Amino acid sequence: MPVLKDAMPLMKEPHPLPQAPLPWILPSLFAAFNVVLLVVFSGLFFAFPCRWLAQNGEWAFPLVTGLLCVLTFFSLVSLNFSDPGILHQGSNEQGPMMVHVVWVNQRAFRLQWCQKCCFHRPPRTYHCPWCNICVEDFDHHCKWVNNCIGHRNFRFFMLLVLSLCLYSGALLVTCLIFLVRTTHLPFSMDKAMAILVSVPAAGFLVPLFLLLLIQAMSVSAAQRSCEGKCRYLQGYNPFDHGCASNWYLTICAPLGPKYMAEAVWLQRVAGSDWVPIQNLHFPVCPSVLSPPAPTSESPQTREGSLR
Repeated sequence: MPVLKDAMPLMKEPHPLPQAPLPWILPSLFAAFNVVLLVVFSGLFFAFPCRWLAQNGEWAFPLVTGLLCVLTFFSLVSLNFSDPGILHQGSNEQGPMMVHVVWVNQRAFRLQWCQKCCFHRPPRTYHCPWCNICVEDFDHHCKWVNNCIGHRNFRFFMLLVLSLCLYSGALLVTCLIFLVRTTHLPFSMDKAMAILVSVPAAGFLVPLFLLLLIQAMSVSAAQRSCEGKCRYLQGYNPFDHGCASNWYLTICAPLGPKYMAEAVWLQRVAGSDWVPIQNLHFPVCPSVLSPPAPTSESPQTREGSLR
């Protein structure tokens, strides 16, 4: 049943994210610049040092780096255009006066009210100020791809970080092997391009490896980056199902239908007379979902039964 408005929250809320001072066009251009940068450095690598190795019979290097390049570019583009788990806006008829409580692994969570999206947010759902949307199982907003990282695209984010680590390491190793095998040759354009590619590859390799390690530890412990210093009052994480189960739920579990697709389908079917369905995707109390059915007996009958 609903509880009072002044009830204390059962989980500490993380600090709200700062408002974005830049318009949306600048983050979009930055994300597009990252894609162009990846294409340019990959083109220089395959056109100069990798070409020299292939001409001298070293076909293993272009094959391995080529597969990693395709995997990295695919994961980057997929993450740019992926749905992080957007929850569509609610109805103005809803309000923050009533507070709902749900239970997760024998722990209670008060559904926080989102003033911009007009609904009670499920646990681990937060409003991104940069995208102005509520994202299910929100982790963070990645400025490199200008997209939120949440329930539906976290696996693409992990794939991108892993592929970037492997690809950067392969570029660095291949360029170093090329420079070692061409020490007896005079300085040429191939050597210049190999140095130009190896320097950023070495610079990005260490931060990417640390990011991959941190994300792997977070997945194993069922933690999220946006929670930061948030601590659960009961002493343990109720979302933790064990290391193996956490990895399965994050990487391999079915995602289910998209929330936005279902919202659009409802609007198309109902047309202009559509009335928003409250609490369509959020767990609420059974009394809210199943109100008592009105009886059809007359007042005289009801009065007689009371007697």
